[in-house]
Amino acid sequence: MDRFILTPYFLDDPLPELEALAGPDWEVYRGGSPGPDQRARMSVLHEELAGRVTRALQAGDRPVSIAGDCCASIGTLAGMHRAGIDPLLIWFDAHGDFNTWETTPSGFLGGMPLAMLVGRGEQTLLQAVGLPPLSEARIVLTDARDLDPGEAEAVSESQVTHLPQVTHLLDFPIPEGPILVHFDTDVLNPAHAPAMSYPAAGGAGPEELAAAFQHLASTGRVSGVSVSTWNPRLKGTEATARVCLQLLQVLLGD
Repeated sequence: MDRFILTPYFLDDPLPELEALAGPDWEVYRGGSPGPDQRARMSVLHEELAGRVTRALQAGDRPVSIAGDCCASIGTLAGMHRAGIDPLLIWFDAHGDFNTWETTPSGFLGGMPLAMLVGRGEQTLLQAVGLPPLSEARIVLTDARDLDPGEAEAVSESQVTHLPQVTHLLDFPIPEGPILVHFDTDVLNPAHAPAMSYPAAGGAGPEELAAAFQHLASTGRVSGVSVSTWNPRLKGTEATARVCLQLLQVLLGD
């Protein structure tokens, strides 16, 4: 059974519009994010998410985390780690999220979570939830068509597997063991999913992404899903939500 866990925030900012997604059985965090600074406030959210993920797994359910940003994946992975699961991480994203403070041109924390997860750059958010760094060799980054120069160099020099097209997964020998899929919805071509805060030209269409998701679902090893949503305050939200949620159902095997 899938356990849907909704964290209606973008980083530490409330995004209550996402609550409209919640079904009657979804878990929704409405507790706020107190703390003296952004990282502390985000860590409150990640800790709550980690606990919910762990409890879902211990109950025999599959956690499906839905949040407004990619940093929430830290909470999902922390929860899986506490449940004794060390998954292969397959990261779908238009961006690499592999910046550190040394490479970022924007200073945007939301462009750093994948780097953080492998022990690069700042580790405050991982330490707050007790998550050790992941092995780069256990990460597949797919698409990432919009990389900053220093970020692109870091990806190419790392042990992360970078598949430039999502359909390359169809021929990729997926290692054994459980899988966590991170689905940043901006991996879609913005022609099909326009309500994105950081759109990148190009990218997969729904049919291509559905093929990759169906392939992963067919393994029977997707043990968790982390979704970074569209921006529900932008034009085109309804169409974007519809296609993204349909694709999520493909990934879940429904």
